Amino acid sequence: MTRVFATRGAVTADADAIAREILEPGEPALSEVARAFGGDLLRQDGSLDRALLASRVFGGEGADERVARLNAITHPLIEARAWSILRGAPEGSLAVYDIPLLIEGDHVDRFDAVVIVAAPIEERVKRLEGRGVAPKDARARIRAQASSQERRAIATIWIDNEGSSDDLEEVARLVYERWLTPDAPVTV
Repeated sequence: MTRVFATRGAVTADADAIAREILEPGEPALSEVARAFGGDLLRQDGSLDRALLASRVFGGEGADERVARLNAITHPLIEARAWSILRGAPEGSLAVYDIPLLIEGDHVDRFDAVVIVAAPIEERVKRLEGRGVAPKDARARIRAQASSQERRAIATIWIDNEGSSDDLEEVARLVYERWLTPDAPVTV
């Protein structure tokens, strides 16, 4: 969705991409995460073992506290970098903050519109597995996030993503042209 908006001229800040950047070798946040959750999270090359971090943070008793601890380290840095990008958007352009944990951050009122793309839980688990997250840990992450009902309650635009990636691309194009940029010419 965000990629489609960007190809049409939107300035985008992707919270997941920024989260990966701030946890690269040499970044202060990586050192802080290792101190908080164990130095064995760092591989030989200095990179983060994301699967090990996920299993350590999201599963079992006390997960809420561990998630809050991780978020306290990463979220302020992610948000600062994202807003720096968005503030650089030219006057009159669309600025898009792709933020999976919008409700959890309690910042809904900062946005003119909220587009939610929903996928079935099994699809979400499969996508996380594709990024190296164990199915058990993927389910724990999903349980730690806002429910569909909570997300639906804040959505300006709700998209059920049960089709192909081409279908989602087409929906994204229509959302961009018809709802987010009312002066843009609609192409069919």
